[in-house]
Amino acid sequence: ILGTYLEEAPRRSAQPEAVNHIHYPGGTGMSKKELLKRVALFSGLDDKYLDLLAPSCHEKTFHAGDVLVEQGKDGIGLVVISTGKVRVMKGNAGGEQVEVATHGPGEFIGEMTVLDGAPRSASVIAVEDSECLILSNWIFRAAMETHPEIALAILPVVVSRFRETNTQLAALQGA
Repeated sequence: ILGTYLEEAPRRSAQPEAVNHIHYPGGTGMSKKELLKRVALFSGLDDKYLDLLAPSCHEKTFHAGDVLVEQGKDGIGLVVISTGKVRVMKGNAGGEQVEVATHGPGEFIGEMTVLDGAPRSASVIAVEDSECLILSNWIFRAAMETHPEIALAILPVVVSRFRETNTQLAALQGA
């Protein structure tokens, strides 16, 4: 059934173009597909896979101070930042919150949870009002199972992000 759902996604998305565009106040005004294409995680995907994923993305607004995801909690999906800015915080052994990264438009969070199903490895807080696209874990996993090329295309980006994070954490421990 899920395979049928994923295969029919491009047909279901044949809505008027305005419905598939994001119009945030002061925002991008681009389609979900165009936004995904500008995100490093999805930039290597063929258009047919972007056509498959884009209609499944849901828009969500986070206000400054809102918690997008909480360390140790289950994740609901991958988050793509359309507008705004978020801060990634990780609790250390002493109970202190350490800033690991900041992300803005065109960047993403939550890729690890989508791939391994483990709880969130860090908390993410909106630094300013942020408009995001959310791609649920089960939709993204199903797409990768049905089309392994998606997983192969995103893998180098995920590994690169993992290496960068390890380097940053090592530097923080040495400080």
